[in-house]
Amino acid sequence: MRSWAMQGVARRHAGVTLIELMVAMVLGLIVAAGIVSVFLSTSKSNRVQNQMARLQEEGRFAVTRLKDELRMANSQYCTNSGGVAKAAPTSQVYLDGLRSPKVYAKGGKTVTGAMADVTTGWGSTSGTNTYPSEPTAAYSFPSYLSMRGYDCGKTTCAPDDPNRTVPAIPAMGTALNKRVVGTDVLTLRYMDSSRGWSVVAPGVTGTHLAVSASSPNIIQSITLAQAISSEPPASDFASGHLAVLADCSAAQVFAVAKASSTVLTPDSSNNYGAPAPQQPLSAPKVFDFNTDYQTVTYYVKVIDNGNGQRTGALIRRVNGTDQELVRGVERLDFRYGVQDASGTIRYMHAGDVDKATGITCPPGEPQAITTAGCLWRAVATIEVNLVMDGQDPLYTLTAADLAYSYAIDGNYTPVAPSAHAIKPSDQGFVDPLIRREFTAVVAVHNFNP
Repeated sequence: MRSWAMQGVARRHAGVTLIELMVAMVLGLIVAAGIVSVFLSTSKSNRVQNQMARLQEEGRFAVTRLKDELRMANSQYCTNSGGVAKAAPTSQVYLDGLRSPKVYAKGGKTVTGAMADVTTGWGSTSGTNTYPSEPTAAYSFPSYLSMRGYDCGKTTCAPDDPNRTVPAIPAMGTALNKRVVGTDVLTLRYMDSSRGWSVVAPGVTGTHLAVSASSPNIIQSITLAQAISSEPPASDFASGHLAVLADCSAAQVFAVAKASSTVLTPDSSNNYGAPAPQQPLSAPKVFDFNTDYQTVTYYVKVIDNGNGQRTGALIRRVNGTDQELVRGVERLDFRYGVQDASGTIRYMHAGDVDKATGITCPPGEPQAITTAGCLWRAVATIEVNLVMDGQDPLYTLTAADLAYSYAIDGNYTPVAPSAHAIKPSDQGFVDPLIRREFTAVVAVHNFNP
């Protein structure tokens, strides 16, 4: 009896068999595999969601920033492009004569030298257009100097490649710091209305004009005064810079001599005649043309995004200085809604806008020196098209995840990256990225027919 009792105790302490252990291990591996699968699936979904959220946020930021600036194109302080209304011959749509600043400063290079990113020089030829030689009399500021765009494909741009005349704007390529292949460039100009000095009546504290006793429409001098804290000090107006007198109707650009720390005197030796402000003046202001007339150029540059990856960055170039706005931009295309002489609005590529001359021009400004590029001041709306990517490659993305639409390429529904006219591989970017299209239409404030 004692022997059988001892044997029972031994059996109870013998543990599990090898088969039982193997079954337990298999069950454990199955459970672990399930946990890992769930973890990987959740991790992938989390990465995708995080990238999508960042992409949407940065895409909205890029579009909003572009919209805020593009609507300022051609703005001359508080004026617009309106003039004396007259009916178009066929449609009977009333169109205003398009105004632009009247330039008294001698030598066209004096004016273009005061601006940044001038891609069209005096007397140059671009595509089918030949631009005028330097003027020899007072003239209307040419349309193509107020705004000019460049429509770029894989290898060339129309009407020209901006890098050809402004080397600081990179040439297209896939290397770091090159301009992203297939992305457009747009240069626009407007007066920074937050700057300048408000002109007041004589006897009132602040900036005022002194006019000739013999001709009350001719400016004799301008005395700058910082009447309010938001105005710049008079010392901000640099010697040798051009002055702009603008009101809510028109503007004049002319050379001045700085007679003292506060007094500007029109420089008769460097002006074609004497600058004459509009009468009556409506909320006039004086600006420093060299610093207050903003030149803003948008383009997309190849940058290092870390971990050996490259992406595109939207660059805002202001008066010759680059500012990076947002990363993850692969495509940037502009289309221009132009109102021509018949009152018809059409969406056009930059090359077509630039080459328009003659009868297609809207009612012209007085003392125009050319009709070349006349439609740049007839741009009523600008369509902005962007493709943004998630920046960090996700190699677990499915074909459906990789597909995206881009109407500019004619792909109105999502298709594979390789199906687009300009593929990510053409630009030096990898395929496994989330991509989304962003589109906006911007009404140009300065256009007011």
